Amino acid sequence: MTYPKVPPTRIDFTADDRAWITARIDEVLESGNLTLGDFGRQFEQLFAAGHGVKHAIAVNSGTASLEIMLRAMNVTGKDVLVPANTFFATAAAVISAGGNPVLMDTDVATLSTSLAEIERRFTPQTVGIMIVHIAGLITDQMPAIAAFAQKKGVWLMEDAAHAQGSTLNGKHAGTFGLAGSFSFYPTKVMTSAEGGMIVTDDERMNTEARLYRDQGKASFLQNTHIRMGYNWRMSEPHAVIGLRHLEKISDMISARRHIAARYDAAFANQNSLAPVAIPKGCVSNYYKYVVMLPEGVDRAALKKWLRDERNVHCSGEVYEFPLHKHDVLAHLDPGDLKQAEIACGRQMCLPIFASMTEAQADQVIAAIADAKKAGLL
Repeated sequence: MTYPKVPPTRIDFTADDRAWITARIDEVLESGNLTLGDFGRQFEQLFAAGHGVKHAIAVNSGTASLEIMLRAMNVTGKDVLVPANTFFATAAAVISAGGNPVLMDTDVATLSTSLAEIERRFTPQTVGIMIVHIAGLITDQMPAIAAFAQKKGVWLMEDAAHAQGSTLNGKHAGTFGLAGSFSFYPTKVMTSAEGGMIVTDDERMNTEARLYRDQGKASFLQNTHIRMGYNWRMSEPHAVIGLRHLEKISDMISARRHIAARYDAAFANQNSLAPVAIPKGCVSNYYKYVVMLPEGVDRAALKKWLRDERNVHCSGEVYEFPLHKHDVLAHLDPGDLKQAEIACGRQMCLPIFASMTEAQADQVIAAIADAKKAGLL
C-alpha cells in the first residue's frame, strides 16, 4: 500500500497571504526604505500589544534577541543559569555576550526547569536566570521562579523561541521577567522567514536593545557608536511577512490545538508512548507535540520505520542531546544532569502544523499503532 506523505511540519501562506505580502513588499521597494521602517514599527507595536507589554524590539533572529538582552545586562564574567535541555543558541548567546553559562537539569514533566533546581545551582556569582519554554510549554512554576529571582535581586529572562501565543494563567510567555526573546525561524508557529523579537516593560532594556541592534549607534542617522553593537536589524520585507503571520496566529494555534486534541484522545491511557502533559494553567501553542517513549525504545529505528513504511516524517527532537553533550560545550558539564539526558533521550515529536488535516493526524495515529504491532514500541 502506498501512503501519502505526512511532513513533520509545514509553514503555509495562502494565495491571499502571498498577494498581501507581495503588495506591501512592493511598497517597501518603491519607498526605498528597506530597514527600520514603518512595517517594522507596526510589527513591533502589534506584537507588544498582543503580549500585553510596553515594548517589542524586532531583530534579525531569535539568537540576536538573546544576545542583545544579555549584553544590555552586562553579563561579562558573570554566571547565568541556563537549562541543559535547550537549543545551542541559548548558551551560545551567554558566551558571546561574555558571560558564563551554568547548566541546570531538566524537569522531565515540563521539559523546563524546576525552582528546586534553580535553588540548587544558585550561587553568589549568579546574576540572572534564563528559562526556556520548550515546545510551547510554560512550566506552572514560573510565578514561583519569578518570585525567587526578585527575592534574590537577580534578573529573569525567557527564551520563548517556541512559545509565541502560549500563556500561563492568561499571562503570555516572555512576560514573566525582565525580558523575553522570540524566534521567527521558518519552523516556528509564526514566521518572518528569519527574525526575532524582544519584549519588555523595562524602559532601560528597550533603550539598550534598540542601541545594540543597530551597531550600537546613538541614533539611526548618527554615526556615533556608544555600545559594542552589531547589525541585528530586521529588514522591512521580513517585517511584512511577520505582520501577516501575526495577524493569523490565533487561528493557526487553534488549528494546532485541534490536531493535538486528536492525538491526546488516541494516545490516552496506553503504555506505548506518553504525551507530555500540559502544565496546569498553561495554554500551549503546540509548537511541538512531544511524547515520551518507553525506556529501551530505539528512537532512530522507530522514526525510520514510520518514514519508510508509513510515510510519516517526524521532526527533530527538542532536543536530541542536552547542551553538555555537544563537543563545543562539553566543558560546561557539571556531572549531574541525568534528568536532562533522560528527557532528551526518550522524547519524540509527532508531526503537527496549522494546515494539518484530520486524515493526516489519523495516519500518524495508525502508524504508531502499527509500529507497536511491529515491535518497535
